Amino acid sequence: MSHASPLIHVMMEAARESARILARDFGEVENLQVSRKGLGDFVTASDKKSEEIIHASLSLSRPGYGFLMEEGGEITGTDKTHVFIIDPLDGTLNFMHGNPHFAISIGLTRNAIPHAGVVYDLLRDEMFFAHKGQGAYMIDGRGSEHRLRVSQRKNLDESLLATGMPWIGQKGHAKFLSELHKIMARTAGVRRNGVASLDLAWLAK
Repeated sequence: MSHASPLIHVMMEAARESARILARDFGEVENLQVSRKGLGDFVTASDKKSEEIIHASLSLSRPGYGFLMEEGGEITGTDKTHVFIIDPLDGTLNFMHGNPHFAISIGLTRNAIPHAGVVYDLLRDEMFFAHKGQGAYMIDGRGSEHRLRVSQRKNLDESLLATGMPWIGQKGHAKFLSELHKIMARTAGVRRNGVASLDLAWLAK
């Protein structure tokens, strides 16, 4: 029996719809249309198209809900209690360089409190989902559903850490490198994968 609620199914379907455009475009990365938003911050036509597909799908399934989107900004809905938060392509830099590590992330807040979310790793066909008070799960490429639980490791020297990092020139870069140097000496390892949503999903994979 699946633990995915009707709401989660709606969000998963939106993610899978947008995944088709990303999978197609990833096979033609040399032809991507790319623009720059800031230092180390890029957006592709694929980001925008993926977001449009997710927005259209969720608007049809949940009319009146608001949206907070990475590319399209905020759209206020008639239902003030529900807001979808969309990252249509988490890992844009990986995507545009042919690195097969990126995901689609969709969250929903209810009265400004996180309520449900899905993260879809489309190339591995792994769908992570969680609903407030109902646990977190993953559906693998074979359609099998698995409960997610964090590991029992309690010591830093046994733990693998994941992190982001500020770009060179951004505030805090030098401080981050100093802190990273210290923490690397006390852990099993540190990874900077470039996809925060999957870092969080894999925390309990």
